[in-house]
Amino acid sequence: MKSLQEDIKNQNFKNVYLFFGEEDYLKQQYKGRMKKALMPEKDDMNYSYFTGKKTEPKEVIGLAETMPFFAERRVIFLEDTGFFKNQCQDLPEYLSQLPEYLCMVFVESEVDKRSRMYKAVKKYGRVIEFSSQDTETIIRWVLGILNREGKKITRRDMELFLEKTGNDMGNIEKELEKLVCYTMGREIITSEDIEAVCTVQISNHIFDMIRAVTEKKQKKALDLYYDLLSLKEPPMRILFLLARQFNLIMQVKELSRSGYDQSRIAKQTGLQPFVVRNYLSYARKYSTEDLREAVEECVRTEEKVKTGYITDTMSVELLLVKFSS
Repeated sequence: MKSLQEDIKNQNFKNVYLFFGEEDYLKQQYKGRMKKALMPEKDDMNYSYFTGKKTEPKEVIGLAETMPFFAERRVIFLEDTGFFKNQCQDLPEYLSQLPEYLCMVFVESEVDKRSRMYKAVKKYGRVIEFSSQDTETIIRWVLGILNREGKKITRRDMELFLEKTGNDMGNIEKELEKLVCYTMGREIITSEDIEAVCTVQISNHIFDMIRAVTEKKQKKALDLYYDLLSLKEPPMRILFLLARQFNLIMQVKELSRSGYDQSRIAKQTGLQPFVVRNYLSYARKYSTEDLREAVEECVRTEEKVKTGYITDTMSVELLLVKFSS
């Protein structure tokens, strides 16, 4: 990302770029910055945009070969074309001979690093992967936004906020906007503010359900499950996330037993450090065998649903009753 920032700052661009990665917020932010840097003034004559898997490589090449009209460059943005996942004819070879006036920017959701297109862009242009940001980076980013708005928040309340939002930067930005509006006229953002306006993500609903299960609060676990159903969350997805949570607790327990500290466990599992802290407390309530059995029970339950032995809604309910008894 630093190399991309340098390109934009120095106005010294490659002929072709590929933006990809799981952090869609950053990807879209830099897409906008790139377009603004390449086309500082609105120029519909020399700017083109293609989207979707029906994009024809030959049409793109034909446009790329068209000289810019009274301008320094021709700019083509292409989004979610599938060129980096599926077979793409003509374009990989064409990328080796792009005209000097051209700048092509691919913004993709799915990328196969073994594909000819990926290798061609890497060889002749610049590949930028936008990965999920670590917790400390996200916290610095959030504090920067709050500082500009004249707001302050404690570390504990920051962690509460991120527990509710998850680490998706796009979602965090939306929830921050709600918080800032809600606390208009006040400097300090409190836990009460966060509880009042921030929407809990589905995955965090599952996390709360697991907490209730580990604390043997059966009614609360079932109430959270019914809440998820009322939000139209499919029972089989809830079952998958339930199994995933038990699997993560098992991983945290095993890494802790192997001598890993909280920060190393977070790096190894991709979890936020304060989430690891919570998982460590849950892990102490189970043996590794119990956690493995819980994961396997989820798998067996899925098989029972698929074979018609039990309904999907009832299957998860029975699991929660069993795990929280």
